[in-house]
Amino acid sequence: MSEAMDFVAHFNERQKGSLPGHLGFNWTKIEKGIAEGWFEVKPHHFAPNGFLHAGSVVTLADTACGYGCVASMPEGGTGFTTIELKSNFLGTAREGKVNVTAKLVHGGRSTQVWDATVTSAASGKTMALFRCTQQILYPR
Repeated sequence: MSEAMDFVAHFNERQKGSLPGHLGFNWTKIEKGIAEGWFEVKPHHFAPNGFLHAGSVVTLADTACGYGCVASMPEGGTGFTTIELKSNFLGTAREGKVNVTAKLVHGGRSTQVWDATVTSAASGKTMALFRCTQQILYPR
């Protein structure tokens, strides 16, 4: 993908019909080293216990890191796969917007490490801290 590509428009369109599209993710910034987005809390984001499902939060953070990885792909890289992820949950939201900011911590030839912070737009409080490692794929 080219440096001049509009990654926000590309991924907002490309995710339609897939899990990020179903969950209603919206992207506002995707460029080398950073990705930002959000979703509006809806009933399908909840677990049966009435609280925001951890998977909704992890999927937001992981998607932000993945889209950021694509925008930060090293020369010759053709894709990536997640090889490790971890989340710490610090709070929740039952309504309003949930925001994410993902930042590249390490951008090597064979791996990228990303940190993401998920926050409640209403309270401004951090809901989750997320870290993942991406393996960069090359043609054989």
